Amino acid sequence: MRFWDLIRMSLSNLWRRKLRTFLTILGVMIGTASIVVMVSLGLALDKATMETMESSGGLTTIQVYENGMVMDMSSDSQEETSQEQKRITDDTIEELGKIPHVTLVSPVLNLQILGKQGRYIGNLDVYGMSREALENMKLEFASGGIPKEEDGLSFIYGNQVLMNFYNESSGEGFWDTENPPEVDLNKPIYYIFDQESYWGSQMTAQESGLEGQEAEPVKPPKKYILPTAGVLAGDMDTYTEQSYGVYCDVEDLKTQLKKVFKNKAMPGQPVTNSGKPYKEIYYNQAYVKIDHMDHAESVQNEIRNLGYTPNWNAEWVKTQQKQYQTIQLVLGGIGAVSLFVAAIGIANTMMMSIYERTKEIGILKVLGCSLSNIRSMFLAEASAIGLCGGIAGLALSGVISWTLNRFGAALGGSITGMTQAQISYIPVWLAGLALVFAVLVGMAAGFFPALRAMRLSPLAAIRSE
Repeated sequence: MRFWDLIRMSLSNLWRRKLRTFLTILGVMIGTASIVVMVSLGLALDKATMETMESSGGLTTIQVYENGMVMDMSSDSQEETSQEQKRITDDTIEELGKIPHVTLVSPVLNLQILGKQGRYIGNLDVYGMSREALENMKLEFASGGIPKEEDGLSFIYGNQVLMNFYNESSGEGFWDTENPPEVDLNKPIYYIFDQESYWGSQMTAQESGLEGQEAEPVKPPKKYILPTAGVLAGDMDTYTEQSYGVYCDVEDLKTQLKKVFKNKAMPGQPVTNSGKPYKEIYYNQAYVKIDHMDHAESVQNEIRNLGYTPNWNAEWVKTQQKQYQTIQLVLGGIGAVSLFVAAIGIANTMMMSIYERTKEIGILKVLGCSLSNIRSMFLAEASAIGLCGGIAGLALSGVISWTLNRFGAALGGSITGMTQAQISYIPVWLAGLALVFAVLVGMAAGFFPALRAMRLSPLAAIRSE
């Protein structure tokens, strides 16, 4: 029997039992759509994570800390540390820049200051970096931009910085009222760098434990008005790595700190045994840009050899990807149950077809049709059911995916931190794999019915009613 004759007979047999064929295809369609949609949820999480990291250059950047330090070092502690500890200085930045595959190195000076506007006050986490590093971070601005060299010290605000402000009188802030404070970041803000003096000046004799005694007044620190360079794009529900931070040029920040503190110890900076500050300003970390993520391991080894601790975001990304793969397997397994049920339906359909076509099978054998042709005919019918169900399932999964992305964008954004988040992502390879899987399931379900058809006795088949 020729191949096309075999296909024509298989399709003709399926068409004669339209309702049963349709219901079987419906089962495969639902099973295929279940698997595709379930797996697409995990793929969307993975894709959103990768896009977020790539948009900020996170896959090709390495944070460098003092030896043994892998967390933010912006504390106000001024305790004496070991003189053998290698600190991050301007010389360190030069050393890091000489490492092969390193394209950019920037110091990172981190400290906390106070910002005041009207009745609101906020704790601001300030990061001083080079302008080249700020440009490399690919920041998206709602207004303004990266400060120019002639602008002097000016700040770039993250889109969620307003969450750090609260009413100084009532103590209520965003987390209490769930409403952003009435602070306009584009209008003048008073900045207080010397927090210790500020809070000391606010304390009364009773609060300082000197009740009944005459407390020595603390002189309030000077307030500074500095311009706003820009505000990052995004609302209060959009989170990125820079959402809570305030960024500025590191050299302008150092100049301002030297002006404010003069001979006093700066917040977060070490002091000598006598409590005096060092002449040099030490950085909290270094920002290192490499040419490709494949060179990250070798660059990290060079950094360790210099006596510092590297931290690569892609290591966290790899951990997240493993978790997402587990999620995809679990969700895919749940969807596979539906396709397994559909496979049982295919097997049932083919078995019923054999019982109804027993005489037809016997006639084919008497006329000289080979056993392989009979087997191929039933496998072709089962494959056709799987193919039609797979195509319909892909169409249904596409509709479901579009609906989730269209009407569930707000929910997806809160989960992934992306402004235009995809809840469901169906790549071409997933669609192709699902289609092939549906056909293979159909063939597997029709295999044993095909064997039964091959084993039928021709004479017994012809005599059957």
